[in-house]
Amino acid sequence: MTYCVGIINRDGLLMIADTRTNAGLDNIATFRKLHVFRVPGEKTFVLATAGNLGFTQSVISILREGLEREEGRVERLVDQDSMFQAAQFVGEVIRHVYRTDGNAIEQHGASLEVSMLLGGQIRGRSLRLFMLYKAGNFIEATTDTPYLQIGEHKYGKPILDRAVTFNTDIYDALKLGLISMDSTMRSNLGVGLPIDILVMRRDAIDPEVEHRIEAGEPYFHDLRERWSAALRKAHNDIPPPPYGQKKS
Repeated sequence: MTYCVGIINRDGLLMIADTRTNAGLDNIATFRKLHVFRVPGEKTFVLATAGNLGFTQSVISILREGLEREEGRVERLVDQDSMFQAAQFVGEVIRHVYRTDGNAIEQHGASLEVSMLLGGQIRGRSLRLFMLYKAGNFIEATTDTPYLQIGEHKYGKPILDRAVTFNTDIYDALKLGLISMDSTMRSNLGVGLPIDILVMRRDAIDPEVEHRIEAGEPYFHDLRERWSAALRKAHNDIPPPPYGQKKS
C-alpha cells in the first residue's frame, strides 16, 4: 500500500510519499516512490507513484532512459517543453507499459491498479500539478482543489479538506501534509516510514527541500505527539452530548 500527496499553492509545490511496499504480512520492503527528473535551472519534474511496483518501476525507467521513436530516436521526460506535454508523455508511457506487460501481469493474478502524481515547472512556464490514472488520462489541481492524493488516501483526506487552501503558507501546508501522512500510517500498516518530501518555490525551478524522514527523526516524532495531544484536548474540551441525560 502507498500514500502520496501533492499540494500546489500561491508559494509553490510540495510532494510527500511514503516508501513502504508489502506483498503479505511477512514481505515488507522499502522502495522510493518519489522521483525527480531535472535539468538544473531549466526544468524540474517530480513524480510520485502508487500501485504495482514492477509496473511503476518500468514506467520510471522508460521516462529516464527514453521511449523509442522512429529512426532510433528516444524521447525522455526531461525532453518535454511544457507540463501539459509532460503529463501527456507520462500517460503515453503508462499505456505503453500496459500494452507490453499488462496481460502477462493480470494473467498471474497481480493487481494492475496504478496512479501517479506529476508536478513541476519549466522556466518561463507555469507551475502545475497533475494526477494520472491507469488509462494514462489525467486531471489537474486548481486553486479550488489545490491538493491531489494517490494510494491509501481516505485517512489523510479529512485533515487536508479542513485546513489546506491555495493561500496556505507552503510550510504550513507541509506540516498539514505530514499530519495527514501520520494519520494514514496510524490507520494502515501498509503505509510507513521513511517518508520522502520535496518543496519547490514557484518560479525557482530547482527544489528548495529534498529530504527523507527516517524513523526516530525528532521533528516528525514531535509532530506526531503534538497532534495526538491536540486531538485529545479537543475531544475533552467539547461538551458531552445531551442526549439521554437525566433532567434535574
